[in-house]
Amino acid sequence: MIDSHIHTEFSADSEMKLYNGLEHSRKIGLGMTITEHLDLKFPTGTDFAFDIDKYFNEYGKYKSSNFMLGIEIGMQEICLEENRTIINKYPFDYIIGSIHASNGADIFNPKTYQGKTKKEVFEQYFSSMVDCVKQYDFIDSLGHIDYISRYATYNDNEIHYHEFKEYIDEVIKVIVYNEKVMEINTRRLNNVDAYNNLIDVYSAYKQLGGKYVTIGSDAHHAEDIGNNFMLANRICEICNLKPVYFKNRKMELMSLF
Repeated sequence: MIDSHIHTEFSADSEMKLYNGLEHSRKIGLGMTITEHLDLKFPTGTDFAFDIDKYFNEYGKYKSSNFMLGIEIGMQEICLEENRTIINKYPFDYIIGSIHASNGADIFNPKTYQGKTKKEVFEQYFSSMVDCVKQYDFIDSLGHIDYISRYATYNDNEIHYHEFKEYIDEVIKVIVYNEKVMEINTRRLNNVDAYNNLIDVYSAYKQLGGKYVTIGSDAHHAEDIGNNFMLANRICEICNLKPVYFKNRKMELMSLF
């Protein structure tokens, strides 16, 4: 199997050394796709960017059948064409499209939620996601649909499918129509509520025509590579979805554990 969502020291929020990541992945028997952060025009006023030429120069020599180089793009409508230009310029194996900002607000920032109801903020989050997946036709997979559940400040942060069905279904329909896939991000799968709610989401994905998922730990530390992969495998089995990874922008099937 391949862990398709990993950040090393090229990402502004990670200090992982590639050597440590490679060592741990070999130890646990997983391949790796590195997916460094690129968030242009971020609400904080500082781009989360990295030296892409250096990235390929330093990591390119390690490329193999189970080591790929990708990128995680922060999708916003205001930087669509800049992101498209970057993707067209470089030979990435895999492109994750993620929502880290919504309506000009940083989802990580607690101030984003002050004075607003969960319904208001979450509906705006999903509205941004719908708009972006329609326009970002050059991504391969939608990253961590439940990203907002990590950082929202409400008593219940989960993306309950029955609460946001209209929005989630619209996201899924666009992904399926554009022949993209969804990621099972394993960061929160050891949370029982998150796990159960995500089964509802991926069941809907299957029912609406989805067939494939990538699986990624979103690791920022070597020891987190492959975390909760057995639970992700279980979701694939329950929802009858096939795990895949991307190499040279082409989908490859994986076997379950």
